[in-house]
Amino acid sequence: MKVTETQLKGCFSLEPTVHKDERGVFYESYHKAQLEEALGAPINFVQDNISISNKGVLRGLHYQRGEFAQAKLVQVLKGAVLDVVVDLRRDSNTFGQHFKLKLSSENRKSLFIPKGMAHGFLALTNEVIFAYKCDAYYHPQSEAGIVFNDPELKIDWELSEMDMILSEKDLRLPLWTNRKM
Repeated sequence: MKVTETQLKGCFSLEPTVHKDERGVFYESYHKAQLEEALGAPINFVQDNISISNKGVLRGLHYQRGEFAQAKLVQVLKGAVLDVVVDLRRDSNTFGQHFKLKLSSENRKSLFIPKGMAHGFLALTNEVIFAYKCDAYYHPQSEAGIVFNDPELKIDWELSEMDMILSEKDLRLPLWTNRKM
């Protein structure tokens, strides 16, 4: 597995070694020791989540605050997404910057997102099955987010807002300057 740090410190792209033959395909989608070596710290995932989305669905930008902040390992099992991460860590050199990466069942990449970052994705195909591991349990009272089209963040989602499908909750998320930490 190739583990590469992105422009956001502590955020890593993981690309598995894929083995193909006449039977099909095999690859490791997660290897605890290799990820911990790249992180330089232990990771203990406690919850796995799956979401299924139709083309144009945008979920995010979400995060959990305080002691319930979550590190995540995300991947696409079916379809393709544009995955976006925003650095919320005030002491980071990349505070306020974002990173985006296409994740798909074809490229088999995954993304490790450390605590202190907001995360969202846009479904690019008719059906997306999106899987993510979290190192802390979901805690509704710690839930927070930033609106996807914040003018200060200037995220290019590569799709017209008219073609996006968002929940009412995500449409009402605060601006970057009004986010809760």
